[in-house]
Amino acid sequence: MDGDQLHVRCMTHILNLIVQDGLKEIGKSVKLVRQVVKYIKQSPAKLRKFKECCESQLIACKKSLCLNVPTRWNSTYLMLNVSQHFKLAFERYSLYDIGYLNHLRTFGSVSSEDEDRTSDEDGTSANILTSDILTSADWKNVRSMVKFLETFYVLTLKVSGSNYVTSNTHFVEIAEPNLILKELMENEDSNLKEMAKSMNEKFKKYWCEPHKMNKMIFISSMLDPCNKLDYVPFAIVDMFGKEVGDKLCSEVKKYMKNLFDYYVKKSSKSSSHVLSSPTSSDNSSSISSVSGCDNFVNRGRMRTKQQFEKHKEVSGSSGSKSELERYLGEDIEPDSDEFDILMWWKVNEPRFPILAKMVRDVLAIPISSVASECAFNTGGCVLDPFRSSLSKLVQSLICVQDWLRSEPFPINIEKDLEYLEQLELDFSCSGTESSIIDI
Repeated sequence: MDGDQLHVRCMTHILNLIVQDGLKEIGKSVKLVRQVVKYIKQSPAKLRKFKECCESQLIACKKSLCLNVPTRWNSTYLMLNVSQHFKLAFERYSLYDIGYLNHLRTFGSVSSEDEDRTSDEDGTSANILTSDILTSADWKNVRSMVKFLETFYVLTLKVSGSNYVTSNTHFVEIAEPNLILKELMENEDSNLKEMAKSMNEKFKKYWCEPHKMNKMIFISSMLDPCNKLDYVPFAIVDMFGKEVGDKLCSEVKKYMKNLFDYYVKKSSKSSSHVLSSPTSSDNSSSISSVSGCDNFVNRGRMRTKQQFEKHKEVSGSSGSKSELERYLGEDIEPDSDEFDILMWWKVNEPRFPILAKMVRDVLAIPISSVASECAFNTGGCVLDPFRSSLSKLVQSLICVQDWLRSEPFPINIEKDLEYLEQLELDFSCSGTESSIIDI
């Protein structure tokens, strides 16, 4: 197709840019949580004391506190998600460690702008000694921030995976955050409202200008039996508006038909090559060698039927409708988490042989480069350059990492810390290298 739709932007990288813009509007509550976690993780003694506070408050959560990294927005989500379970433990810890409050007042103090926002109705400024301590209002903000970021966190995991991520999910996952951001821009929470506005500006830059979007994003979604022409035009109009949406829909349908015609011509050339091969001519001569007038008539009918079937296969048509028209004209499949698009096309390939070839190429278009990048960067993440000479240890670490990821129920390091510690203890007792578990 002359490379008209050659370039596809990495969806995960765009999501990262969108959320990073939103986190620039991050509130005081999140900054306070970061300082709290940073203080407790400074020493083993503070961690032990914090665990005692958790036990005294009967907190059953087994997750471990984690500190966020400024360049990784998903680490901010993980930090807030874990910290919200330890609200009572943080409050109790403040009774035993006076340095805890001093640390918050030194590093978690609000700016003049934030202080103005906390002023009461009489115009008097709130006491800075109380504004730098996590209150119920702060934890409410944290919970709302976790709920807000969870959607984008789950979406990032989904599109950056390495197993069975086909391009038909691309447009659906673009339309979802568009709807979420529109709703949040009307939210009563001022922090979430500002974040949503900032993120929506970045979203428009990459995904709200139709001429910059690869048409294969829409075509791959139409080739999903659960979407077809029912969902895609509706979502396009909802995202771009009626006038722009209708124009884009007609362009996408036209390009999809041209793409299908290309595969029809490609199949026609391959079929004509097969018919002209020596094997085919030998078979034809062997058939024509059968004697008898009746057999000759029947053979003629058979050959005519074979030619008609070959014509249908080459042209991709059945009667007056092409394979593409028959596929789009059928009812959509019920959408469910168990639906396997690859299996559906494998089963229906005899009905749509040419369209199935097109689908095989389209669904294989990667929507994210993160999975391939991780494959090359895994070794560097496991060991630093100084220890990278230990090649066999690196191989062992990567193998164990792959085994853990392939478990029916994947192990989450934050959630299953106690289980991993027990595994490490068992390996140590058996004389196995314990560092294999540190992945």
